[in-house]
Amino acid sequence: MLDLLLPQRCVVCGSGGSQLCTECREELQRIEPPLCARCGAPTAWPVERCRECAGRRLGFASARGAVGYDAAARRLVHAWKERGLRRLAAEAAQVVAERLPPPGVDALTFVPADRGRRLERGHNPAERLALELAAIWELPCLQLLERTRGGRQRGSSATERRSVRGAFRATDGAPRKVAVIDDVYTTGATAAAAATALRAAGARRVEAVAFARALRRG
Repeated sequence: MLDLLLPQRCVVCGSGGSQLCTECREELQRIEPPLCARCGAPTAWPVERCRECAGRRLGFASARGAVGYDAAARRLVHAWKERGLRRLAAEAAQVVAERLPPPGVDALTFVPADRGRRLERGHNPAERLALELAAIWELPCLQLLERTRGGRQRGSSATERRSVRGAFRATDGAPRKVAVIDDVYTTGATAAAAATALRAAGARRVEAVAFARALRRG
């Protein structure tokens, strides 16, 4: 409803015409190689594991983000998630499809929303992104995961990992190869927990795909 009532202004720069103008869309921070083969973090040279993911047990085989989670991406994600501008899911999906190759999987699924946050927002951004990507990539989108408890993340990286560890279970048998979709990849804790649940349900390979990825400084 808010999509219909609010004037069409770019959520990044405020110019009129569309919710994401062409200039701001093109200027969203690209995540360029070389990258860590496992978690997708930019690195000085190609590596199988980087210092962000080395020593961690990650359920996913690879993780990729389409853009860096900088100030512009934060404004877009905030408008999409918190201001009810749901059509931004289609814009985000187009950016993902333009910047990332389709995953070599049998189906897509998505990170389920915390019940309280879904009630507040009236939608699950990760689900809407997954549905848009499924249409673009011509893949089925399956609701395979449910939360076993809340998962609002606060504080340090270690706290975030603890908050989502064991927070998901698969609701049905998972395809052998599946990609789990989320709006933002921060520490990788959510993607890892979701992937672990999918593998417990029969998936042999899980890939994580996100619209934006937090990038370590320095």
